[in-house]
Amino acid sequence: MTRGGIKRYHYFKLLFATIIVSLASVFLALSLKELTEHFQELIFHTTQKTNTLFFLILPSIGITAIYFLRKYLFKKRRNKGIMEIYKTIDQRKEHLPLYKIPSHYLNGFLTVIFGGSTGIEVSTVVATATIGNHTYKNKTAARSYKLELICAGVAAGIAILFNSPIGGMLFSLEVIARKVNRSLLIACITAALISFGTLYFYQPARILSFPVNTWQWSALPFFLLLSLMSGLLSVYFTRLVIVIKRFFSGINNNFIRVNLGAVFVGTLILFLPFLYGDSYGGVATILTSPQEFPILLLLLLAVLKPIASAVTLGAGGDGGVFAPSIVAGAFLGVALALFCNVYFDTSFIYLNFALVGAAATLSASIYAPLTSLFLVCNIVPNGFNLFVPILLCAWIAKVFAKKILPYNVYTYQGR
Repeated sequence: MTRGGIKRYHYFKLLFATIIVSLASVFLALSLKELTEHFQELIFHTTQKTNTLFFLILPSIGITAIYFLRKYLFKKRRNKGIMEIYKTIDQRKEHLPLYKIPSHYLNGFLTVIFGGSTGIEVSTVVATATIGNHTYKNKTAARSYKLELICAGVAAGIAILFNSPIGGMLFSLEVIARKVNRSLLIACITAALISFGTLYFYQPARILSFPVNTWQWSALPFFLLLSLMSGLLSVYFTRLVIVIKRFFSGINNNFIRVNLGAVFVGTLILFLPFLYGDSYGGVATILTSPQEFPILLLLLLAVLKPIASAVTLGAGGDGGVFAPSIVAGAFLGVALALFCNVYFDTSFIYLNFALVGAAATLSASIYAPLTSLFLVCNIVPNGFNLFVPILLCAWIAKVFAKKILPYNVYTYQGR
């Protein structure tokens, strides 16, 4: 067989393996998303109707369940998030063990439905990366395509969570692979196409139902101000995650570590139910009638969401910075728009500022402006009407945050 024929044969095997990985990852992400949304809403509304004091103990139930699962089912093996993927990619002999799939699936689900103030995005990323890695280990594709299959799984998973095949593909390239070549494009585009087909026929609801109509050029200077504020918010979040995780890792008593963090989070959601779970529902509630909420409350939510998320992770919950960054940025954006409308007699659109703040904060947190653009534009109908301000602000926030803090939670290496 000629050199060109061998290359085509390997590409064909990569394509075949990518289809398998993408289909499995789509099923995993879709089932986790639907189950989590259903039970999170059910438990939240049931608690509100019966006795809100139960908010105090709900995070303890979730994180305690995770502790016992980790101790007895997963043999005390801890999850370390996306850093596990980087280690696997950097060292060819390192692999994501198969237990990572049920571990992250169950832990992410239990964390969020019982009020742990994070999201299922990172749980999905690691679980789908494990699908890709396991397919590679079974020699379904050439030895050189480990990264490609991992990226295919991640791209399909993120695409389903955010209704954004392009966003999933960009996340794999910007955050996971951190490079682009022909084989990566083959894998990621294939995963995006399979995700697109699934979303086309399934048509899941958007994370937020508010449509974007237009935006005002007069708001651009304030969008730019928001991008700088979002950059600061992301640096604050990164520092919190690192410091709080370090604090909890120093607590040797498992009962104290789990319940100290869980009760703290439970207290926060008792007084501020907007912080429950991934908090997308809290953002939706505020966007229904933003003028009814005090500016200080919105700023408080923007500050407390990262704290609640960091404590959830430190106590043993599963998750990452995706949902908290989007939600905290949205709260910050609404607060700025409300401040301007009240004190400067402007007529800014609250939804627009929420989306720009969400994208800018996410971009600064994961150093991925293009990913943030496509993910946030797809969480609402007609989100791409904000393409220009979101792209500009996502890029500025990332650059600004990187100047202040030259690493994020995914690149931190014990500095």
